[in-house]
Amino acid sequence: MKVKVLRSDHKERCPDTPVAEEDVSALVSGNSAFALNLYRQIRKQDVNLIFSPYSISTALAMTWAGARGETETEMSAVMNFDLEQPQLHPAFRSLDAELNKKIGSEGSEDTAGFKLRIVNSVWGQKGYRFLPEYLDILAKNYRSGLNLVDFRGKSEESRRTINDWVLEQTQGIIDELVGRGAIDSSTRLVLTNAIYFKGAWKYPFEAFRTAEGLFRLQNGEEIFVPMMNRTMLVPYAQIGNCQAVELPYKTEDISMVILLPDFGECEDFVNALDREKLFTIIEALKLADVNLTMPRFKFKYNLALKQALVEMGMKSAFTSNADFSGISREGSLYLQDVLHKAFVAVDEEGTEAAAATAAIVGIKLFTPLAVQLKLDRSFVFFIRNRSTGTVLFMGQVQNPLA
Repeated sequence: MKVKVLRSDHKERCPDTPVAEEDVSALVSGNSAFALNLYRQIRKQDVNLIFSPYSISTALAMTWAGARGETETEMSAVMNFDLEQPQLHPAFRSLDAELNKKIGSEGSEDTAGFKLRIVNSVWGQKGYRFLPEYLDILAKNYRSGLNLVDFRGKSEESRRTINDWVLEQTQGIIDELVGRGAIDSSTRLVLTNAIYFKGAWKYPFEAFRTAEGLFRLQNGEEIFVPMMNRTMLVPYAQIGNCQAVELPYKTEDISMVILLPDFGECEDFVNALDREKLFTIIEALKLADVNLTMPRFKFKYNLALKQALVEMGMKSAFTSNADFSGISREGSLYLQDVLHKAFVAVDEEGTEAAAATAAIVGIKLFTPLAVQLKLDRSFVFFIRNRSTGTVLFMGQVQNPLA
């Protein structure tokens, strides 16, 4: 399907426009709070989970750009957008530029075996009148024009076109983001964000050391899973009932932080895990020799976020009372759903992860002895950018074999 792109008269991105550091810090802090709030909302005790808070926040920020009145207020509260519209979108632009700085605009893989690609795309109904000022925001801050498709007459073909774009941007990992029936003749706008990450460990595990080991499930059942092992000098902390370790990738600016609560304490730990506690744990991390045993794992996770977002307080955006008059003056636009699909694979060499979101609008000290850390029970993990603190991916492992 050939797609015509409607672009703002403004040049995409404004690299010379300064953005206050405190604005970017506020954005990162808000995104971290949203990540943890959403995690508590969507997690299930016995299910593996992976999602990209950054991807979801970006897609919804692109939607929020056109929200007004109560819809705008509710969305900003749920998303923890603590900046006003004129500051928030440039902060996203600056943060995205910082995340992409190491890899260049095309997201090419460097010699460290590292690749991070973050892209946005907006799909609108051809013939529908979208406000120039909305297109300006998308172009200047999210590097996106408006891809014109025919939801009204060719909804299935439009759905396939969007899914093909997501599949390409995530290196063939995320397929069928938008399922059958999610788009129909009443759809006017679909906002998509795709994020792909592949990183080689700074301290890779040697495959010959991987052996079957016990992993205890939440219900007390024990299973045998492939367990990787090595000793490495990495940031480690123990705070209360939780051990934490940070595993750097070769690029070092990206790392995986793993939180391991005591057995039987996971539920209470997660319920008490907020932005401040997470920051406290990360600040407590200090270099230590750690003998780490951890399972290989690989899984996908699909999310339809409408119910979770409504329960968090984003109510009017999904009803006929929604006010998205900052997108178009035509008709009554509302959010039909926010779809998210993510993938993660962790092995001896490193990590591969990807995610995509579609917002659909329609009418721990150094010690001489190695610390023993065995991930043989449920744990939580983050993949984060160390320099900005941005949480790119978040998840939990309940069963490495599932």
